[in-house]
Amino acid sequence: MKIYKLILLLIISPLILISQSNKKTGKMENEKIKKSDKEWKEILTPTQFKILREKGTERAFTGEFYDFHEKGTYSCAACGIKLFNSDSKFDSMCGWPSYFEPISKDAIEYHKDLSYGMSRIEVTCGKCGGHLGHVFDDGPPPTGKRYCINSGALKFEPFKK
Repeated sequence: MKIYKLILLLIISPLILISQSNKKTGKMENEKIKKSDKEWKEILTPTQFKILREKGTERAFTGEFYDFHEKGTYSCAACGIKLFNSDSKFDSMCGWPSYFEPISKDAIEYHKDLSYGMSRIEVTCGKCGGHLGHVFDDGPPPTGKRYCINSGALKFEPFKK
C-alpha cells in the first residue's frame, strides 16, 4: 500500500506544481472563455455572431478568405486563439477556406453534427467554443482532412517579414 501511495504521489505532484505555476503566471492555455450572448454581441459583428455563436454559415465562394493566398496565421475572430497556419491552407474548390490541419490539437474541438439530414463533424474553437465549420475525410496528404471553415469565424495576421 505504501508503494502505491508513493507512485501516486510521484505522478500527481508534478501536475499540481504545473497547475499552481499556471495560476500564478496567468497562463492557462486551455482555459475556456464563457460569455453571455449579450457580451458576444458587444464584441462581434452580426455576421461573426451568426456564425460563431448561432452555428451559421456564409454562402459558398463569398467569404473574405476563400480566394486569399497571403502567408500568415488564422485566428478565432471571437477570442483570438490561433487556429490555422497558411501553410496548411489549400484550394479545395468547396467554396470556403480549407485547411488540412489545425495549428495545434487543442485549438479545435470536434462534435457530431446531425443537422440538415446529414452526418458531419462540426469543429469549434477550443477556447471559446465558437462554431468554425466542419471537417471531412477528403483532404490532401499528409492528414487526408479538409477543415472547411467560415471566413467570418476567422481573423488573419500576416507573418512578420
